Amino acid sequence: MNLEQLRSFSEVASIGHFTRAAEQLHLAQPSLSRQIATLEADLGVELFHRARGNITLTSAGERLLPLARRILADADTARGEMAELAGLRRGRIRLGATPTLCTSLVADVLAEFRVRYPGIDIEILERGSRSLIEALMEGSLDLALIVTSVSSGAARAVLEREPVLRESLVVVSASSNPDPFTSMAGSAAEIEDLTELPHIMFPKNYDLRVAVDAALQAHGVHPFVAVEGAEMDAVLRFVERGIGVAIVPAMVAVDRPLLRATPLADSALTRTVSVARRSDMTPTPASTALQALIHEVADKLTTPGAATSELVSRV
Repeated sequence: MNLEQLRSFSEVASIGHFTRAAEQLHLAQPSLSRQIATLEADLGVELFHRARGNITLTSAGERLLPLARRILADADTARGEMAELAGLRRGRIRLGATPTLCTSLVADVLAEFRVRYPGIDIEILERGSRSLIEALMEGSLDLALIVTSVSSGAARAVLEREPVLRESLVVVSASSNPDPFTSMAGSAAEIEDLTELPHIMFPKNYDLRVAVDAALQAHGVHPFVAVEGAEMDAVLRFVERGIGVAIVPAMVAVDRPLLRATPLADSALTRTVSVARRSDMTPTPASTALQALIHEVADKLTTPGAATSELVSRV
């Protein structure tokens, strides 16, 4: 049994005539008759009473007709659904991103994606890079924006990781407070300048916290920790209220008038943002479009004149 046979059967049942049904289906009448005969042989029943000039359904044909119409309708629906997915009119993407990227790059990407493809739903998983890599390995994400290298051999074997941009880290302080770095000779803060300042620190398992701690220890700096364990939004709000300073990615400080961002002189304090996906899974049209838009937005962020262009560069 196939769809063409069911379509031929449904058309003959509706019209009650083989020749006219063949014309409607753009088939030769013998071809239509063979399709019906093959369907009857496959099902083991006769579907039509064939009297001269009068074609009517048998009891088996009456039972089959609503089922055939339902199958044909479902097939048309499936074709329509797939066409909409291919045409980016409908669909769903599961995107993972770190908290720092959700407040910067991801927000810009999703705002533009929503304008271009309003029918596509996006499910966001906000986690650290290691958790996002695990989710990709489990197949529960289509794409992930991560800021760490893929460490395990199993992950390296199946994950495709494409660098998007390199971002400097900055020290943020409350713009309403005196600039803690006014006595600096240059335009960037040295790690040693952070010694006497109260710090707002991320949880110890954050990739960003690990990188910052390593840089501070390398310079022999042991800062006073005013608050520890806060997430990105809370960290920025605490800094805005003057509780302390924080070392954050440059992009999260953009368009925040209550924050003052000071570059760090240590050029090693950067992070690379990459988009990752499973190489053994065929990307959907929607996820391909999203990945392309991520690169497009990254290009805009690094264009001379952009708010972050001096602190963000393409990889």
